[in-house]
Order: sequence, then C-alpha cells, then structure tokens
Amino acid sequence: MENMKSIISSYAKVIHSFAQNHLGIPTKNLKNPNPNPETHLSFPSHLSAIKSVAVAGPVAVSGGSDDTIKIYDLATSSEIGTLTHHSGAVTSLAFYNHNSLPFPRNLFSASDDGTVAIYDADPFVHLKSVRVHKKGINDLGVHPSGRLALTVGRDSCLAMVNLVRGRRSFCCRLDKEAEIVRFSVDGERFFMVKEEKVSVHESEDARLVFEMENHKRVLCAANASNALLITGGEDRSITAWDTTSGKVAYRLEDAHSNRVKGIVVLSNGGGDNDDVSGPSLVASASSDGVIRVWDMRFVEWKRQSKELKEYEDKLNLVCSFGSAI
Repeated sequence: MENMKSIISSYAKVIHSFAQNHLGIPTKNLKNPNPNPETHLSFPSHLSAIKSVAVAGPVAVSGGSDDTIKIYDLATSSEIGTLTHHSGAVTSLAFYNHNSLPFPRNLFSASDDGTVAIYDADPFVHLKSVRVHKKGINDLGVHPSGRLALTVGRDSCLAMVNLVRGRRSFCCRLDKEAEIVRFSVDGERFFMVKEEKVSVHESEDARLVFEMENHKRVLCAANASNALLITGGEDRSITAWDTTSGKVAYRLEDAHSNRVKGIVVLSNGGGDNDDVSGPSLVASASSDGVIRVWDMRFVEWKRQSKELKEYEDKLNLVCSFGSAI
C-alpha cells in the first residue's frame, strides 16, 4: 500500500502535513487498531489566513490572503519556495499531472485580483497571468487534459481559460454567483455549486443536464470514480451524488458535529480482492479541526457509516487535500 500524505490548511496561518500507510488503515483487516498519523510538516507558512492548498506527488502548495503561494517538498517536509505573481488572496490552486510523470507538469492559481496564473512546475517558473474576471475568482477547475480550465467568480460569471494559449476564450453571466466548479473524472461534464444547488453541465457546450439540491449550503466537493461527486457542507453530512441520474447514491448523515469544509478522495475502487466501484476511502475535515477518514464501501453495502480514523487539530480548518506518493 502506498504512503498517503495529506495537507491541511487553517485560518491560523498554519500548514500541516501528515502521512501514514493510508492513514493507518490496514489493507487486509480493517478491524486492526490504527496507529496515529505521523505529522511531517507543521508551521505558520503565511503572514495571514491560508485560503487554498493542492498536492501532486511529492510537492504541495498553499495560497494565502498575503497574496503569495508557498511551495513544499513533502519528501523532506520543508518549504522550498514562494511565488508572488498575484495582487490579491490566492483563492484556488490546481496541479496538472500527466499519469506517466512522477512530478506535476503545471500549476494553476486563481486569485481575488481576478487573474489566473500559469506556471511550469518543474522547475516552478511563471509563464503567464490571464485577466479572467472583473472581480475575485472563487474557484478554478482544470480539465483532465490540462488544456483548459473553468473559473467562477464574484462577478457571477463562468469563464473558460485556454491554458495552452494563455487567454480567456469564453465568459458568460450566471443567474447566481457560483462558489465551486469541477470537471468530472473523464472531463465529459462539469459541475457548479451555487449555495445548496449543484448543477451538472455538458463540457462541450455547457448545456445544463440537471440540477441536484442539497439540504443546506455545499462548501466543498471532490470527484470520485463511477461518476460520483462527493460533497460536504453546512448540513454536516457527506453526500455522494450519482451524476448520471442526478440522485443521491448514499449519504453519511451527521458525519461531523460542525460544518464540513474539506473533502478528499484518498483512493478509488474496492481495494484488495473487492469488486466495488466508486471511492473506497474518503477524508473529510470540519471547521472545528476534526479530520475523519471513512471507508465508503461500508456505506454502499450496508447503508451505514464506517469511520476508520479521526485526527483532531485545534484549528479552524479551511480545506484538505490528499496525495498518494
């Protein structure tokens, strides 16, 4: 089993990295006791609140309200550089990583200054900044091909960025401001979150396929295999949406005692000797500093939750991401 590292960010300007063999989850017998996660990195890395993080292979980045991007080497658990190409808080970060490469090829960042910055990631070199929105950008989603990205902003617009040519190629006004945008795993569809509603669109022409409505506001989302979208939010639950039918596949009610601020799919597929499709391990983080790891196979089979690990940090968390290296 590969060593799993996760990055956690907080409003307290602190970045955390902890690692474990799938966070202590045994491969053969899930009933075995789980060792505590090993903390690799924990220090105040920004001058103000951390707004976004991303992980790909052995490298991680964080974006802060101090307008900077910090770069970390997870192998040595150290900060290795700073990028200063924004004039506003860095609100979203995304890597493009080709499957055949051990290191990410590109880094993309979005900011409150309305721009998207494009970087070469090996080494980290700024290639271009593109003015995309008139107001701050809420989120950025990169297509699996790495050739284009979608952004949503506080100007209530959806925009497309040609990442190859480095220019905005499309922009349209939405009926309401969107907070999150994500492409599906295969890139055929994309999803937008507007408060408690999640809309599913065709990537080719942005046609609305259907709209899914949650109980309360959705604050985070992560793609999973088998056409599932995992969301968390103010209802304190974790919901798996079937994006082919628009229905709820399954839901973990009251997964946390506070709102869920971060979701990450740690592994897809059923695991050793299992035939279950979809995500097998999902981690969630709440605003009270509690991080939990779930075996989603128990939810799918028995319609009940199976919590495998809990890690508590006395910080107000922003988000969490994971990477198998």
